[in-house]
Amino acid sequence: MKKRLFAILLFASIIIHGFAGTTPDEGMWLPMFVERLNYVDMQKMGLHLTADEIYSINHSSLKDAVVSLGGFCTAEVVSNEGLLLTNHHCGFDAIQKHSSVDADYLTDGFWATKKSEELANEGLTVSFLLRMDDVTANILAVVSDTMTESERSAAISKAMEGLKKEVSENGKYDVSVKGFFNGNEYYRFVYEVYKDIRLVGAPPSSIGKFGGDTDNWMWPRHTGDFSIFRIYSAPDGSPAVYSSDNVPYKPKRALKVSIKGFQKDDFAMIWGYPGRTDRYSTSWGVETTMNDINPSVIKVGGKVLDIMKADMDASDKIRIQYASAQFSLANFWKNQVGENRDLKRLKVVDKKKAIEDQFSKWVSADPKREAKFGTVLRDFSDIYTQYKDGNLYKYQWYVNLSFFGSQVFSWPMQMTGLETLLSTKMPADSLKAKLVTYREQGKEHFKDYNAPTEEKIYAAILEMFYNDIPKELHPAIYQTIEKKYKNDFADYAEEVFENSIFATEESFNTFLDKPSLKKLTKDPVYLTFNSFYGDFMKKSGEMAQLSVKLKKAQRLFLEGLREMQADKVFYPDANSTMRMTYGKILDYYPADAVHYDYVTHLSGVMAKEDPTNEEFIVPAKLKELYLKKDFGRYGSNGDLVTCFLTDNDITGGNSGSPVMNGDGDLIGIAFDGNWEAMSGNIAFESELQRTICVDIRYVLFVIDKYAGAKNLIDEMTIVE
Repeated sequence: MKKRLFAILLFASIIIHGFAGTTPDEGMWLPMFVERLNYVDMQKMGLHLTADEIYSINHSSLKDAVVSLGGFCTAEVVSNEGLLLTNHHCGFDAIQKHSSVDADYLTDGFWATKKSEELANEGLTVSFLLRMDDVTANILAVVSDTMTESERSAAISKAMEGLKKEVSENGKYDVSVKGFFNGNEYYRFVYEVYKDIRLVGAPPSSIGKFGGDTDNWMWPRHTGDFSIFRIYSAPDGSPAVYSSDNVPYKPKRALKVSIKGFQKDDFAMIWGYPGRTDRYSTSWGVETTMNDINPSVIKVGGKVLDIMKADMDASDKIRIQYASAQFSLANFWKNQVGENRDLKRLKVVDKKKAIEDQFSKWVSADPKREAKFGTVLRDFSDIYTQYKDGNLYKYQWYVNLSFFGSQVFSWPMQMTGLETLLSTKMPADSLKAKLVTYREQGKEHFKDYNAPTEEKIYAAILEMFYNDIPKELHPAIYQTIEKKYKNDFADYAEEVFENSIFATEESFNTFLDKPSLKKLTKDPVYLTFNSFYGDFMKKSGEMAQLSVKLKKAQRLFLEGLREMQADKVFYPDANSTMRMTYGKILDYYPADAVHYDYVTHLSGVMAKEDPTNEEFIVPAKLKELYLKKDFGRYGSNGDLVTCFLTDNDITGGNSGSPVMNGDGDLIGIAFDGNWEAMSGNIAFESELQRTICVDIRYVLFVIDKYAGAKNLIDEMTIVE
């Protein structure tokens, strides 16, 4: 759910999709089809808006108040001055970057009492969806069944570029064309991207991250998971990079904020930008996830987290430096632990095999179907057997995790341009000027870097790779480690960090003062990086060939599945495009004789308090407000609702998404899923799957009564 998590996809060239039937609350629906596919059901469940008020390209609608935040989260506009609400964990990276030991916004929180105090965030953007349209006919017109997969891919890419260019207005708009249903349909999305996004407010982590890793993905939950940003535009309202001349953005639509409350079974809908689901996965894909991918994440990620946490506990400086990286990895790691647990517990492989058996019988019953789809299941079996026999998935994910978990693995990748630069002959003054960029990159990189921590992570990753990956897949650098260091990885890492130009900011800047191509290419960190990366790129050719075959099998399988179940309404897998999901506010029964209510309260925060555990510290002022029952207009019956549950269908990327009632008013912010349904990205479990949301009344209470930031409350339109 965090920005840095996308680094793990840097080398991941294979996407495994999944398959789904639908229940009334299942599905991440494209908003352009709401009137045709969903509107009648939504009305029956409690929606009071017209379809045109939900999605329209001719006038303002709900879609205009929902944005993609940085491409990794969702946020919603809640004032006519561009005020945004999202999750604390979505703003965590920005909060961490602005924090220091002297100004520790992670611990103390941050509140801008006037606009001049709001903090700029270089590189952070928000994207408004202007419109989307179906371009399937345009794309499929350029392909044929006689094409090879490579020819098909090239033709589609060319057509996509043309479709993007015709509506971008020479770069004014950001346009993407994406495939849906494994390449059976295609849609075009036109966005307006704003680039001046400023931090306005964030509660202390003791509120915004209350419960920490222990409560992550769990219910009951008592986390005030929100942060506040503001969009700025040029004076004419157009997107602009940061400038003191920019003004608060005037939105087409801002959500009203409801503090009226709700009851069980009330209608709830969530809008946002879910990242990726794998609902159309085969049994082979699920088994690969369970046996190769997730165990790799769990082992390597767990070791890296242990090293980070030990050093963070020993130093406030290191705690702040690694806060964002540790949170991202811990969130992903626990997700994969839960996913593996639930894939086994819920017997997802057996469910996939049942559908595959049905598919096989359907195909064999008709010669035409046999001619088109007859080899699909066998192709899946052959492809995944090759992956397994070659240990390709395990190898791939160990490489991914090496670069994601260790800054000393990933940092040299950003320096490959430096090697090219030093290879060219140019005047010293020209070279010095160009090296300024690398010096600035180093300054940013080493801000959140501690050499002793990185040395331990580096040694641990190298050792795990050596022990867990077959020797025939080892990069050549291991020959040096084995021969010279007798496989003492700590000894190797120690010497590397003593001699590498990448080990510290000082050593890096010293190198830039007197750069040398020979010194760069002989550097031990650079040599290790090139050994790993070079091997991976060679192996990528083999994996790419299998990936091409896999994509064809996936496309044909889903085409056949939709034909076989012609009476079923299918929804596409999530792919970071705007989606809508609707359902109810609802409790659940996680196990025999166990019942979880649909709301939690501030009294539950107090019951969880543990002053000796940083995850469960309660701020003194919050405790004081609770003891006085000083909840203002946000509490009821002597308590205050903190979080609630819906049965909406969300995934990563939906963090920060608005939870709205039947009037389209904001009642909460989605921030998590529940532990009993961690297999949800692959298989939706309607009886168990829940979305955990922070109640908007708790958000407003913290802003108003705890922080005293009434200037922000006054901006919002509050429905009582």
